Amino acid sequence: MRSEGLGSSRQSTLNIHLSTFPLEPPHPLEQLSVEEVNRARGVVRLQRSAALSIVYRDITLEEPRKALLVPFLTAEHAGQLSSKTERLPRLARVLYDVIAADKSLDFCDSVVNVVTGQELSYAVVDKKFHAPLNMDEVELFPKVAMASPLFKEALAELILPENVHIVIDPWMYGGWENPDENSPRYMQGLVYARDPKTNSPDSNHYAFPIPLIPVMDMKTRQIIRVDRLATGGREDGLKYGTGPKEALAHCTAAEYIPELVEGGLRRDLKPLNIVQPFGPSFTVTNNSLVEWQKWRFRVGFNSREGATIHDLRYDGRSVLYRLSFSEMAVPYGDPRSPFHRKQAFDFGDGGAGRAANNLELGCDCLGLIKYFDAVMNDSAGNGIVSKNVVCMHEEDDGILWKHTNYRTGRAVVARNRKLIVQFIITLANYEYIFAYHFDQAGGIMVETRATGIVSTVAIDPGKTSPWGNVVNPGVLAQNHQHLFNLRIDPAIDGQHNTVIQEESHPVPFDPESNPYGNAFEVRQTVLKTSCGINAAPEKGRLFKIVNQNKRNSTSGRPVGYKLVPSPTQLTLAHPDSIMAKRVAYANHHIWVTKYKDGEFWASGRFTNQSSAERGGLKDAADRKEHIENEDIVVWHTFGLTHNPRIEDWPVMPVETHQIHLKPADFFSCNPAIDVPSSKNVTSKLYTGSSGARANGYISAGFSPTKNPVEVEPRKMNKLTDEAPQQVIRACCM
Repeated sequence: MRSEGLGSSRQSTLNIHLSTFPLEPPHPLEQLSVEEVNRARGVVRLQRSAALSIVYRDITLEEPRKALLVPFLTAEHAGQLSSKTERLPRLARVLYDVIAADKSLDFCDSVVNVVTGQELSYAVVDKKFHAPLNMDEVELFPKVAMASPLFKEALAELILPENVHIVIDPWMYGGWENPDENSPRYMQGLVYARDPKTNSPDSNHYAFPIPLIPVMDMKTRQIIRVDRLATGGREDGLKYGTGPKEALAHCTAAEYIPELVEGGLRRDLKPLNIVQPFGPSFTVTNNSLVEWQKWRFRVGFNSREGATIHDLRYDGRSVLYRLSFSEMAVPYGDPRSPFHRKQAFDFGDGGAGRAANNLELGCDCLGLIKYFDAVMNDSAGNGIVSKNVVCMHEEDDGILWKHTNYRTGRAVVARNRKLIVQFIITLANYEYIFAYHFDQAGGIMVETRATGIVSTVAIDPGKTSPWGNVVNPGVLAQNHQHLFNLRIDPAIDGQHNTVIQEESHPVPFDPESNPYGNAFEVRQTVLKTSCGINAAPEKGRLFKIVNQNKRNSTSGRPVGYKLVPSPTQLTLAHPDSIMAKRVAYANHHIWVTKYKDGEFWASGRFTNQSSAERGGLKDAADRKEHIENEDIVVWHTFGLTHNPRIEDWPVMPVETHQIHLKPADFFSCNPAIDVPSSKNVTSKLYTGSSGARANGYISAGFSPTKNPVEVEPRKMNKLTDEAPQQVIRACCM
């Protein structure tokens, strides 16, 4: 664990205050710079000078209060900013451990002004809360475990190959079972081995699970116990000790690294390239401001949420103040202890931003790519740059709109160009792909994709389990859920918005009002107090976020956007269980709360080892605040109940969920009616095999000149009585 010793290091407030900024001050929504992170560290170091050492957990931008930021953004969009405009304070929030001379530890929270060098607030976090995990701790855990006599004794109980190489996945400890006590801070680890036959560091160790979980006390840095795991099958119930001593004898390799894949890779796939010869249609200013096809927004990034979207506008009109992923919980459904604690809060326990991949050109995003870097900190408080954590690119998504006048044969087609802002995180075994999609018709789509390797545990030879699926000999992939929460801070033509629940219902037969029985009616309910509501697809339930103070000039309805909730399964843990209490935000699909500065987290601010959700969505909704024509936040819980398939092994194909926000009486007509319907002249007609088979992405003996693909010139038929259908197919402009 790196920390900053403070024995002889002092720095004056004057030095902090006089550090120079660039001539152009940063926008209030831009990330902290490396210099600003270092200044924040310096302020805290000065204020906590009596401490033996400090471990810096997180140094990130403290976003300005909305009451200050909205007038600034209004002036910005009106072109009224100048060098004389008063700038908003540049604040940093710092989470850190203070270790005193007596080795006692306080988890602390400060907000500092990185320009003036002032500490504006300071608090010692209540002992019932624990700091999130950091990378130093993740790296430390396997070293401590492998040196532990307790862990060595547990391994010695098993008969393992002589050349076995142990691999440990550090995990958050999970929920503390006694909510009335202050728990010690623990970490646990899932234990595996490399393939003994190859001992390759790239081998899929999840195919060789070892039925042990060491538990470490994070204060003493000692393994305090090693849990022996149940490995039985359906017939064994909750019994322990049913497995063989030769724990890996029945396990076999299951590889995904190309050079280790059994049978090699398929050889008939030819390249598919995305080319933009005239460059992208987007522009980026100051590495955060994006403008594309009437959209304008800023891309932010922080260690907990990853990429965030701010001040989203279409054609100059405000749509959203802020859009972000708030949380993702992954509870497991195996009732055998200690699996009842196997529950990760991947945003709150560790941080999605800290797990973000450094994306590579031509691999994670295709086409002409803009990358965004992130500035974070190490545990010594030094600002560090993480390269290419967000990618942005354009993508063709099929047809945007089309109509054919069958009388004349004239067809007009507009292609659906989308702008995608994406980041990818790796959390030990799993990968998650998070993306914000913007289309030319004013639509927003938020997408999650889960891939990677299912979390595995050992199972006895020849047995099956009700708590998961056997995906490889000796390998049980446990049933679990992925419970996401999306935070939508709307600003539909302003900050005062209302949510209307809308449903469609059949109308009973009535000789006067519905004599033929075909009528159905739309029922609308204005939500007036903060609450949680479930999806109801059988009623066509959707939610309109509207500005009741502004009406569409044609329909007379309030301008708005509609959200159709994803009716996925909510938490399956018993309501009285610790697991369910920790994830109360997953009790409802939709929550609507009144806006409150700093209230970003569906599961509460501190989740690591919690016994219940505190300061999360349930608490916010329980305030029962008035939400009609107010500054509100809409939260959407959705996800995946993942009962693994054999096809999810060894690496699962992506499991995709999409959430759509679409304009509803926001515009006067289809806002994409002006999208050009140009013909793609690079498209070619394929009329037969070229005779060449691709060898990976290099086709042996194939060249465009020697083996050309047969292309027939496109024929535009004139309108005739004999071939009307041909005309409709041929014309596209």
